[in-house]
Amino acid sequence: MITLSSPRRRSAGLARQFALAVALASGTAVLAVPGFADAAHAQKRDKKKKDEEQAAAKPVYSKEFVTAYQAAEAALKAPGADPAALKSQVLALLPLAVSPDEQLALGGMLFNTGINAKDSALQFQGVEMMLASGKIKPEELGRYNTVAFQLAASVNQYDKARSYLQRAIDLNYSTPTVTTSDLQMNMAELYFSENRHVEGLKFLSDAIAARKTQGLPIDQKWYRRGVSVAYTNEVVPQVYDFVSGWVIDNPTPDNWRDAVNLTRNLNDFEPQPLLDLLRLGDKVGALREKNDYIFYVETADARRLPQEVKNIVEEAYAKGIIPKGSDSYVDDQLRIAAGRIAADRAELPRLEKDAMAPTALLRTVVAAGDAFLSYGQYDKAVALYQKGLTMAGVDRDLALTRLGISQIGVGDFAGARETLAQVGGVRKPIAMLWSAYAAQQAAAAAPTPAAPAA
Repeated sequence: MITLSSPRRRSAGLARQFALAVALASGTAVLAVPGFADAAHAQKRDKKKKDEEQAAAKPVYSKEFVTAYQAAEAALKAPGADPAALKSQVLALLPLAVSPDEQLALGGMLFNTGINAKDSALQFQGVEMMLASGKIKPEELGRYNTVAFQLAASVNQYDKARSYLQRAIDLNYSTPTVTTSDLQMNMAELYFSENRHVEGLKFLSDAIAARKTQGLPIDQKWYRRGVSVAYTNEVVPQVYDFVSGWVIDNPTPDNWRDAVNLTRNLNDFEPQPLLDLLRLGDKVGALREKNDYIFYVETADARRLPQEVKNIVEEAYAKGIIPKGSDSYVDDQLRIAAGRIAADRAELPRLEKDAMAPTALLRTVVAAGDAFLSYGQYDKAVALYQKGLTMAGVDRDLALTRLGISQIGVGDFAGARETLAQVGGVRKPIAMLWSAYAAQQAAAAAPTPAAPAA
């Protein structure tokens, strides 16, 4: 569950979390750093090896490199050695590291010196040199690229960090505690750390879509992180894409409550759109506070939709959220609603007849649709909203939203999703949540596949 507060109250300088997949290589060497191939004995190779190197016209290690490397290594290993002070001596070997083997060996020295000196930039320089040497074993490339990504990020070289991380992802690198999925999450985090929220959310969204295409499960933390970043930074409409996907894949009561509250917090809805959001909130168990029910009572209006107001007040009473007799306004609205229901119901047949007449006015048709929707007579509401959508001057987004809600009521979940996909404007996020609810209901209604015969 995400604790939601209004993003408008959040500090513009909100700290960004950057969750690295593998502990940074500072203090502990996480790479099995290749050594110098026993540089001290590099000139004692057997005759056959020497002949092979001479035939290659270029030695693996030059004499100058061996001498300089051994001197630097001895200085680094001396008692009380200060690796930070010896950094310049190690860097002086750079012009001498010409062959791939020399680059691999010096890269390892740079990397380890950087660890001991707590110098991330030097560590990064070392791992880059080792990778550039082309001498890393294929089975180790994923790990080296992952550490290169971490170190690049630690010194704010984000483009390089993305490049190395993508290579690790492409290599399907994983460990018992780190999955390729974790690395993909960190790619999104790289963008977030630079405040490139739209790009990070797109990467995360594309990764979710790719996993779905492959029939793979989606880690809830992907949705949770996407929702959190998009909500905090008010990245619209992407926030609603993540929210709707989240509740489709993980339709828990807490997730639904977050989804409904998030949509309320990001918008200043007029009463009619708010009513349709609260209707959904009631269906998914997202109404848990006294004010949730009071808002519902206010937007529904006991004089206009008495049955709906009566139902919601009695629900609040039954749950103990608003104890009976504890709020005079709520008690009055229930009394008004209860007093109007009988007459209101008696008028429904005439209202339907007038609304379905060829000469019916648009307001009559929509009012009739609203009445039947409120009484749960969804089949009649469907017909009325469909008629209203053919008439000039109709509020299409309102009619489409309520047509979709009514289609859900009759069990036409696929039709509802098609209808709700057409909603735009301020109602679009509400329609997206109702569409997610339709998907959830369709999944619940789908027959369970029969078990294979024994």
